[in-house]
Amino acid sequence: MAVETVQNEKEKIKVSPQGWLALVIMLCMFSGFFANMEGPLQFLRVLDLNTLIGSFGTIGDTGANFMGSGGAGARDGFMFALSLAPGCIFSMGLIEVFSKMGVMEAFQKVFTPILRPLLGLPGSCGLAFVNSLNGSDIAAVLTKELYDNGQITDDERTIFVSFMYPGSAPIGNMISTQAAVLPIAVTAMGPMILLVIFCKLVGANIVRLIVMRGKKKNAEVAK
Repeated sequence: MAVETVQNEKEKIKVSPQGWLALVIMLCMFSGFFANMEGPLQFLRVLDLNTLIGSFGTIGDTGANFMGSGGAGARDGFMFALSLAPGCIFSMGLIEVFSKMGVMEAFQKVFTPILRPLLGLPGSCGLAFVNSLNGSDIAAVLTKELYDNGQITDDERTIFVSFMYPGSAPIGNMISTQAAVLPIAVTAMGPMILLVIFCKLVGANIVRLIVMRGKKKNAEVAK
C-alpha cells in the first residue's frame, strides 16, 4: 500500500529542466557542499548559504558584535533570536525564487521514495530534511512554511519536528562545537554522525507510531 502511494505521488509530479537545476543548486547551497570546494572550483564557496548570510562586524576594539557580551536572561535571548532573522529572511527569499523555477516539485519527486518509508513524510520536506542536518533554525522556518502552505499535515509536522530537534544539526554541531573532544573520541567523526542520525530516525518513528495509534483510536471513537 505504501509502495503504491509513493508510485502514485511520483506519477502525478512533473518536473521541468529548470526545476532539476534548481534542486541541484539548492542542495549544494543548503547542505554546505559549496563550502568545501578546493582548487579551481574554490570560487563556488561564495554560493554557500552560510557565506552568503555572512557575519556581524565587531564594535570598535571590543571584539563584540551588536549583541554585546555578558548578557543573560530574556533580553540576551531576544538579541540572539534577532541575530537569526537575517539568515532566515534571506533563506526564505532564496526559496521563493527557486520555487518559481519548480524546485518544490523536484524535491517531491526525489525525496518521496526516501522520506515516505523513513519517516512517513512527503518529498516536499526534502530541503528542510537536508538543512536540518546542518542547522535547525532555517529548517524550522522551512517546516513552518510547508505547514502554512498545506504541504504537510499537523501529524506530519509533529513527526518531522521529533526528528529535527533531538540531537539537532548533527553535522554542523559535530564539526564545530564537538571538535575539541574529537582527539579523545573512540571512533571517527563519520560513524558518530551516522549514529546520531540513526537515533534521530528511531525517535521520530516512535513518535510516528504514537501518532498513528492516536489517529486509529480517534477513528474508532468516531465510529
